[in-house]
Amino acid sequence: MSNPCREVITLQLGHYSNFVGTHWWNLQDASLSYDPETPLGDVQSDVVFREGQTLGGHVTHTPRLIAMDLKGSLRTLRQEGSLYDPGKDTSAVTWEGNLMMHEESPPAKNPFLEDLDKLDRGEILGDSDFYISSQQPQCSAGAVSVDTVNSQLDRIQKGYRLEGSVRVWSDFLRIHLHPRTISVIHQYNHDGEAHRLEAFGQGEALLQGSVLEDLEDRLHFFVEECDYLQGFQVLCDLADGFAGLGSKVTEMLQDSYGGRGILTWGLAPVSHPNSTPMKDIYHHLNCTLGTVHLASNSSFFCPLTLRGGFGRRPSSSTTFPHLTCDPSLWYHSSSVLALALDALTLPYRLRNNSVPMWQVADTLAVSGRKVVAAYGALPFPMMHGSSLPDALSACADALPWKPLSACPEAGDGRCYGQWATLKGFEGQKLISSLAPGTKPPTPLHSLHSGEDVLAAYISSFYPTSPLALQLASTPSKLTPPFPQIFSRSLDAQGFLQSQPAPPGSRVPVVSSVPVMTSLQSGPALDPWLSELHRAASTFDIRRLAPSFLSQGPEMADYKEALEQLRLMARCYRDDSSGMTRSSSEEDDDD
Repeated sequence: MSNPCREVITLQLGHYSNFVGTHWWNLQDASLSYDPETPLGDVQSDVVFREGQTLGGHVTHTPRLIAMDLKGSLRTLRQEGSLYDPGKDTSAVTWEGNLMMHEESPPAKNPFLEDLDKLDRGEILGDSDFYISSQQPQCSAGAVSVDTVNSQLDRIQKGYRLEGSVRVWSDFLRIHLHPRTISVIHQYNHDGEAHRLEAFGQGEALLQGSVLEDLEDRLHFFVEECDYLQGFQVLCDLADGFAGLGSKVTEMLQDSYGGRGILTWGLAPVSHPNSTPMKDIYHHLNCTLGTVHLASNSSFFCPLTLRGGFGRRPSSSTTFPHLTCDPSLWYHSSSVLALALDALTLPYRLRNNSVPMWQVADTLAVSGRKVVAAYGALPFPMMHGSSLPDALSACADALPWKPLSACPEAGDGRCYGQWATLKGFEGQKLISSLAPGTKPPTPLHSLHSGEDVLAAYISSFYPTSPLALQLASTPSKLTPPFPQIFSRSLDAQGFLQSQPAPPGSRVPVVSSVPVMTSLQSGPALDPWLSELHRAASTFDIRRLAPSFLSQGPEMADYKEALEQLRLMARCYRDDSSGMTRSSSEEDDDD
């Protein structure tokens, strides 16, 4: 069933959120096509992209996005972008005396950005003697269309190794942004030790005056051009002062756009550069307060991280059997989270049978439990040419996904609500093709639809839990500069090979991957939230981190937030099994 386009506005608040968001938008851009001859895919790109025109009348597609970051975070990227650049206008210059110009050399661009500049100038990569015909569809004056950029980058399959050159998120941004997208907060610096946005209260205090007016202007611009706005997806840094800013932003969205979905993803890297014991305390306190306030102001709140936990001494980071990424490298860890987010956000971006944001939130935020945990199989382990029942049967002993919210599954089959998504089985069989009269090797092989197969498999682990699920055949398409973080066991389509590529042989560039994700609300969140509360309550903040409170919150507000967190954890406590908690555990809560 086809649905009207229900638009979504995205907000990215903080540097790591912009890392994840940049990879996510690159993934969306890889699936865009302006060619009317190309069959429509599963995803309706207009949900998150807006159509516009350059000054020359060329059609453009840019993200419906507001990205906030600090002074010094853009490097080579112009805040207003270059898509609608009218060129330098010198007509207003009336001074007739001598002029002295001081020009600072711009930061050097990495090979990927240099190649994008060549494409914008109309050059064909790898063959400087030829140029793209002027008859090619253009997306801006002097910029080639998305189809041309994608086809050229796919054709050359250039292995960009940007691990040593990516310093900020714009170093691997492959799309043009609208002039109203980037909002720079000049009160704080991205680099250096002075004027850093490190504490929750600093972020809360920011959303007033010029910063608030600027955000409201940008929001009104994107909101007013929407016909059926379904809501907002908010990516917010949890570990620094952006947690406080995000809390105020989501509160404003809740007040101004009540009834719309507000799905908030709290992002945290595995590690921070130049961290200290005091900064680690700040990171933990920001995560604690951010979780409380972002959950309160959102339709649901889901933390996303490869960290083993949000405490000051987390366990080892999450690893995936078919990935070779370095979790401590922001460029790598953010790509993994973006790949998961591509599937997690799929239900409300589908062309057919999409589910609006509010319905996704209502399915998961049962009885006011607004915190949910994410899990992902990245990539989903499926042999090339096999069927979905074969792939799931191979995972019969344990679910294939890993924690993406520093929250291990409870393992007892209890869950208040779950939303599972599988995308990328293009060319594979969703059901078994057994010959008539052949006995099915497993019950999954006897089912007659992919939805039934996946539902039966997940229900074998969660037999009494409500389950919603969605399948989409289109995989996550990977184009440069997505890092090649995949093991030799995968082929170019991200499926498992019967024999891994031998050492020393050329490894195929992985251009797409199947992904399975799960969003869950269940008792597993009780120990996660309780530990967050316990860790924040064990030290005297006025003695160990007095500067954290110097710009807010007040001590009374801080204690109230901890109490809200304690009650929030209790909401996920499931005593339905008849088991009673020990008196010592109850005392810990009190």
